[in-house]
Amino acid sequence: MADAKISALPSATTPLDGTEVVPLVQSGATKKVAVSSLMAGPAFRAYQSSSQSLSSGAFTKLNLQTENFDTSSNFASSRFTPTVAGYYQFNWGMGLATTTQSLSVLYKNGAISTYGSYSTLMTESVGSDIVYLNGSTDYVELYGFQNSGVSQNVSANSSQTFLSGALIRSA
Repeated sequence: MADAKISALPSATTPLDGTEVVPLVQSGATKKVAVSSLMAGPAFRAYQSSSQSLSSGAFTKLNLQTENFDTSSNFASSRFTPTVAGYYQFNWGMGLATTTQSLSVLYKNGAISTYGSYSTLMTESVGSDIVYLNGSTDYVELYGFQNSGVSQNVSANSSQTFLSGALIRSA
């Protein structure tokens, strides 16, 4: 089979539905492909870059001080508040400095939305979910929980304690 050669032509039109129709040339034949405007939707990734103590037996909001990226400036004060209504994919992780029972939790509007993995005698808890946000008042935050009997330090690095999200479908 010959290699399929795909190249985008410079002209494009924008229909009323918000998609962009881009003509493509594939193996000598021209096809039109709809490219969604969601490709430019809100996306962010933030992580904990300084130490934070997590009390035992209490859900605590995690401080995500550093952004890897924030395409629409919707992430501030460890909170994501999008301005586009739709369905968002969220991924998160929480690392602790020592082995203990731990749980990471995605909160929506100040209440538990989704539990991450519950770890017993491990140092990490991770989670993922798709959540609808209305684009005006809804917001999400990352919380952590540990039950060792004493305070524990949350790992302050981009690979262990983080929250990321992106619009995957508008409302």
